[in-house]
Amino acid sequence: MKKRILITSALPYANGYIHLGHLAGAYLPADIFVRYLRLKGEEVLYICGSDEHGVAITIAADKEKVKPQDIIDKYHYANKEAFEKFGMTFDNYSRTSIAEHHETAKEFFKDFLEKDLLTEKEEEQFYDEKAKMFLPDRYVEGICPNCGSDKARGDQCDSCGAYYDQLELKNPVSLVSGEKPIVRKTTHWYMRFDKLQEFLEEYIEGHSNDWKDNVLQQTRSWLKQGLNERAITRDLDWGVKINDISGIPKEKAEGKALYVWFEAVLGYISATKEYFKLRKASVDEWKKWWKDEGTRYIAFIGKDNIVFHTLIFPAMLHAKNDGYILPDNVPANEFLNLEGRKISKSRNWSIDLKDFLTDFPEENYVDTLRYTLAMNFPETKDADFTWKDFQARNNNELSAIYGNFVNRTLQFLQKNFDGKIPDLSEKYIDVKNQWMKYVTGNKSLEVNEVLSENDKLILESLSNGIEKISHYYDIFRFRDALTETMNVARAANKYFNDEEPWKTLKSEPERCAKTLFVCCQLVRTLAVLFAPVTPYTSKKIFAMLGINSGTGESNEIRNTEFLNASFPELQSGQRFNTPEILFKRIEDEVVEKQIAKLGDMEEQKAEETQLITIDDFAKIKLRTAKIIEAEKVKKSKKLIKLIVDLGDEQRQILAGIAEYYEPEYLIGKTVVVVANLQPAKLMGLESHGMMLAASKDGKLCFLTPEKDDVGVGAEVR
Repeated sequence: MKKRILITSALPYANGYIHLGHLAGAYLPADIFVRYLRLKGEEVLYICGSDEHGVAITIAADKEKVKPQDIIDKYHYANKEAFEKFGMTFDNYSRTSIAEHHETAKEFFKDFLEKDLLTEKEEEQFYDEKAKMFLPDRYVEGICPNCGSDKARGDQCDSCGAYYDQLELKNPVSLVSGEKPIVRKTTHWYMRFDKLQEFLEEYIEGHSNDWKDNVLQQTRSWLKQGLNERAITRDLDWGVKINDISGIPKEKAEGKALYVWFEAVLGYISATKEYFKLRKASVDEWKKWWKDEGTRYIAFIGKDNIVFHTLIFPAMLHAKNDGYILPDNVPANEFLNLEGRKISKSRNWSIDLKDFLTDFPEENYVDTLRYTLAMNFPETKDADFTWKDFQARNNNELSAIYGNFVNRTLQFLQKNFDGKIPDLSEKYIDVKNQWMKYVTGNKSLEVNEVLSENDKLILESLSNGIEKISHYYDIFRFRDALTETMNVARAANKYFNDEEPWKTLKSEPERCAKTLFVCCQLVRTLAVLFAPVTPYTSKKIFAMLGINSGTGESNEIRNTEFLNASFPELQSGQRFNTPEILFKRIEDEVVEKQIAKLGDMEEQKAEETQLITIDDFAKIKLRTAKIIEAEKVKKSKKLIKLIVDLGDEQRQILAGIAEYYEPEYLIGKTVVVVANLQPAKLMGLESHGMMLAASKDGKLCFLTPEKDDVGVGAEVR
């Protein structure tokens, strides 16, 4: 049974502008896929919108001395406009501040409460007496209990990466009033995700053969640790309030809002409800997209949102027990870097989409950006965007290959065939029939008076190319799909060169007409094949050809352009409009100007790599140690408690490696530790030292001597 397809992209947080890393992660891949599906005639609904609650919004509002509503309005409309100019084709770009969303989120909370899936807990938390508010983790700062950094946040130190309970922070200060907070008891509700562990394990392993490896590995690592209860409320004025939900005391619910990680994913459902409400459809129309087995749901996200869409959201949908479908695939991408470095807005090492559109407002440059990002999607590992690559993709591929073929074909026709698609002579009148026969299943093409060797080769390239393109799109390998698309353009250029119409124009005019007839069909074909990635350019080509063809827009009538891309659908004698250059060359000074706008590379390196003297290094005592005991720290997903033997003594060390190693694996291993680190208390446990580990691309491994016979207590220098 052919299924309708629901597509969502992660809801961008409405406290900042969309940048290129966001586009490459969750938005452009989805839009390309959606356009491809629409061009195949599929029934598709593409949903997205702004995530507008949470502490980060209130912090941004405090900094700008405005209300949270002002912040979300500012970024929601700015990002919505930028998305539209970038060619995104959401059916509905909603927001989580709408009434439908609040109602939906509270419905889920109330249902889980009635099913005993929520646990009520009283706990201690920092409270600002002057501001009269409990302090979320981002609203308190102090000295890290692990490394002593004086800029540690409420639950994590950015300097050493340690996680700890908020109350373990030394010398805490409220970022709201600047005062020292007191400790006060408060009540919160926790979701019993541990009850859903078995279901989630079966669900994930059911997709072990069709989900991307990076998605499976991150998801399995969470399941391996075991899912715990997770707080779904917090003390916050800005968010989905729960004080009007029956079943909980009003005094306990006062000042509580749903945690943004819990309610934001429900924004996909509320946005769907809003979409059909705006269309004045039946009140239950949204259900066929969320509660019907005839729907396939695909969630496009970035690396940092994987577990929320593979575990948390599916767990919530399943626990609701109301017929909700689960994600059939979560094709998450890794991170996109910029000029070889991680994107950082604080360091001005970022490119906001709105700024790109200001500097490059022409639609051909938008298509160049879409193409460049797509050719560098971080599909299996982190990738890189550079301005030089942007220039090279435009000049050497889009312009020199794709644009060149379209231009040389249409210019030749305008000059030699009065701007019309050539009529075929009696000798070549059967070309169209032979073409149709081949692409509809009869692959036994023979070179004859009608079809030359070159004709046969281009039809084979076209047929095989489209088959590969469709296959790669279907399995979310967009870079490969686009590479094959450009290969079809390369084959078209080769056909033009091999046929030499500039020679046959006088020596064999009938063959020349046949060649240009074929080339015209290829121009239309390429416009269709490139439409998911470079839609503005395809629209220009369709306009030049004088045809009304789609590019996968949300408001288009369902059609099958992609399925018919290999057919010769243009008619002999059809006049086309004046051709224009599709991709303007980008000169060196243009990209140099853009590179100059970025933060200073050398300054960043100096900041990130502070040089120390040999005397500084001598202060650090590194020694080898053998792990003799290891166990996970309760209520922590990061920490493992180790007992290590340094030869002359044994020590307890807490290491944040629980996401990467099982305790049993570590026992007996020889590792390197910092032996003279000031003791610290984490999660109520003392840590006397630090275990060294290497970290890269989201992976971590501990350091160990090359030879086992080095023993314990050896000095590392």
